[in-house]
Amino acid sequence: MKVYHELLADVLENGVEKGDRTGTGTLSVFGRQFRHNLEEGFPLLTTKKLHFKSIINEMLWFLNGDTNTKWLKENGVKIWDEWATEDGELGPIYGKQWTAWPTQDGKTINQIDYVVHTLKTNPNSRRILFHGWNVEYLPDESVSPQENARNGKMALPPCHLLYQFYVANNKLSAHLYIRSSDLLLGNPYNLAGVSFLTHMLAQQCDLGLGEVVVTMGDAHIYLNHIEQVKLQLTREPRQLPKLVLKRKPASIYDYKFEDFEIVGYDPHPHIPAPVSI
Repeated sequence: MKVYHELLADVLENGVEKGDRTGTGTLSVFGRQFRHNLEEGFPLLTTKKLHFKSIINEMLWFLNGDTNTKWLKENGVKIWDEWATEDGELGPIYGKQWTAWPTQDGKTINQIDYVVHTLKTNPNSRRILFHGWNVEYLPDESVSPQENARNGKMALPPCHLLYQFYVANNKLSAHLYIRSSDLLLGNPYNLAGVSFLTHMLAQQCDLGLGEVVVTMGDAHIYLNHIEQVKLQLTREPRQLPKLVLKRKPASIYDYKFEDFEIVGYDPHPHIPAPVSI
């Protein structure tokens, strides 16, 4: 992923030091984009080891419409623990908005169903997208994530907030917009997550694989991640792995972790770094 390393170097060189919600501080640039052809390999970073079990299970959790960490913990995923209440509640975050967007008449809209249906019936549509930015449920920044969840708000507003899909030459491409992108920790997860989802949708809709395009608003490196980023930039990228889907489930909601196999993943060692809460 040479393009990812170029982005890290860009922020180190051109980033502006800014304050942020967490109090940590960042080097930040505004408006960046990269793209990757999925036929050239699965974009799981090789210059540090990623916990792909967490990435896959988080995406399955989103598609389940789940907003409690219980299932994640049962499946070895801890990435949401810091923002959850003592009961594991996170409020109406991603999965709720994706699969059960509330309407004024008390009903809900499943945006994922819409995407699958439209890919199958009208793949030339320019409206094949879903998003999570439901203004009514955005958190109050003056209180904690846990308090927001208790008040029926999102513990955190969505960072990866809009996914759009495009079919050309019978191949499926995806465009992800991230309003706020933590380049060391969050961005590699988001890139792999949208790529897992694109593989799943392509299989469900009998399409080949195209590109993933990631556009970032505020792309930043936390000030307490700079040494880790510099270490990562000293490492030479290795050949990307391949993703194998071992079966075709009945629907987009029926995938399990065991259905995914990452072949040929040979990364450099993991790089520990603190998460800013």
